[in-house]
Amino acid sequence: MSDSAQEPKPRHQHHLHLDAKTRAVANVDAKLANPLRGIPYETLMNDVEVFAQERGLSHILPELQKGALVAQNADVYKQNDLFTDEDRKFLEEEVTHKWRQTWTLYYMVIMSSLAAAVQGMDEAVINGAQLFYPSQFGMDTTTSRGSWLLGLVNSAPYLCCATLSCWLTHPLNQWLGRKMTIFVTCFISFATCIWSAVTNSWWHLFISRFFLGFGIGPKSATVPVYAAECAPAAIRGALVMMWQMWTAFGIGFGDLIDLVFYFIPDSGGIRGLNWRLMLASAGIPGLIVCFQVLYAPESPRWLIGKGRYEDAFNELCRLRFSRVQAARDLYYIHVLLEAENEMKKGRNRVVEMFTIPRNRNAAIASWIVMFGQQFCGVNVIAYYSSNVFSQSGFSDVSALAASFGFGALNWLFALPAVFTIDTFGRRNLLLFTFPCMAACLLITGFSFWETAEKGRVAGVAIGMYLFAIFYSPGEGPVPFTYSAEAFPLYIRDIGMSFATATTWFWNFILSITWPRLLLAFKPQGAFGWYAAWCIILWFLILLFVRETKGRTLEELDQVFSVPLRVHAAYGLRQIPYGIKKFILFQNPTPEELYQPESDSEVNSNAGDDAGKKEARQSVA
Repeated sequence: MSDSAQEPKPRHQHHLHLDAKTRAVANVDAKLANPLRGIPYETLMNDVEVFAQERGLSHILPELQKGALVAQNADVYKQNDLFTDEDRKFLEEEVTHKWRQTWTLYYMVIMSSLAAAVQGMDEAVINGAQLFYPSQFGMDTTTSRGSWLLGLVNSAPYLCCATLSCWLTHPLNQWLGRKMTIFVTCFISFATCIWSAVTNSWWHLFISRFFLGFGIGPKSATVPVYAAECAPAAIRGALVMMWQMWTAFGIGFGDLIDLVFYFIPDSGGIRGLNWRLMLASAGIPGLIVCFQVLYAPESPRWLIGKGRYEDAFNELCRLRFSRVQAARDLYYIHVLLEAENEMKKGRNRVVEMFTIPRNRNAAIASWIVMFGQQFCGVNVIAYYSSNVFSQSGFSDVSALAASFGFGALNWLFALPAVFTIDTFGRRNLLLFTFPCMAACLLITGFSFWETAEKGRVAGVAIGMYLFAIFYSPGEGPVPFTYSAEAFPLYIRDIGMSFATATTWFWNFILSITWPRLLLAFKPQGAFGWYAAWCIILWFLILLFVRETKGRTLEELDQVFSVPLRVHAAYGLRQIPYGIKKFILFQNPTPEELYQPESDSEVNSNAGDDAGKKEARQSVA
């Protein structure tokens, strides 16, 4: 490190030489980056002709040949006379007007966004209902037993997600397809929300909410994948990030629904009609999605995986403006699936996720950010904010209104995350926001020591609202984005399954323990507990989470191949660097963590770098 730009000291560099196992991973990534790269023209045309004959697609052979050329080289249409002016127009607009898409694609986006909002509402409506149902069911939340029962009922869906429903995602998708999986899970959400509204005991409510988990878990894993498989490469990343943004919208809308139904009086001999309507209302958007999904396209990738190539081409024609674009995506998905299946032969991918250092380092980093998404304390506020506001001195109505304010801020500040995550980087966003979140939680907790009610409620509200502002552009969108890109392509689906199960498991732990924690530690200690976890997570991110912003597949292999102890030491050296740069306003020289292998060595072992850059956009 250096004290200033004028007095540089030797840089710490890790001269990286990939071991044999990591080289094998790099070769796999290079192959999966673009399986068509380097194939001669005549060979490619012959391969396309054979493909068309075998799959019964000879009637679209001209489109397939042009599509294969574009899949191999995205700029080939500019020089090749085979392409018409109309072909060139649509292919050019993919780059110059990337948000100009077909109505069918935007219909799919609207449906996926509403499915995400269903997820948020399923999670949020319990926030208001818990002001009423505990007393109706004889649950004294001031006792140890009552606080545990409250946590158990509230956390029931996440217990199901972590133990059962997340692990059903793969078989459901294999048997039913993406569309029908979304239909089934949304219908389960609808049915269980209605079921929850007609329960008359805590254990009955627990059972109904446990089954709600079968609607939450597989949907959370299926909808982002479905959106990615239908979307063109240029906007795929933004559409996948919309899942988190619209889930935040659903949480805010669920809080608003709680506030609206609070004023509904009991009627017709129904006791607790207001909280029953709160729980039932979360099912209505799920029913709307059930009707929407009937008219949405099926995932072309899933259809190709089932050998239904004609159906896949027809769906791609609905999702793209031209038949050449549809044929390009059809053939590229086909060769990519063939390459993936070939790469998986003879490999135990679960074992390799732990035994190969490059994969293990990615898994550790992914699990840290997924664990952090829960233990930063956000869902304590999302699920229990009405109780917290009520304890601080708010009336029930004011507590619900304040909870809606938190949900609204959570959504509004998730909007700029689409830009900040690629501008400032994943790791930098987390390192900046975690100390801020810790301070906000301390403000919230310590405000309970204020004896004046106005000061106490103001401090609690300010702490929670500032927490939402710092959480939404950082730990909100980063974990799923980071986990989706950290793992090498050939184990990415397994890595994401473990990462998703991690976040749901710790969501359950947080949800079930918070009422008892609040009773034992009081608000000051309970919020202080999660503030301490924010600081611990800051150090874990500093030491073990690597930056992935703007990295090619080749560069990611190198970044995650740096030994754990080397990266941890680098993280510790960043502390004095950060103090000099951001506190003392000096201009220290940034440290380069590693020195990459020579270009020739990398190219000979890991494939063409340009192909890997394409993969970041092309791999569904």
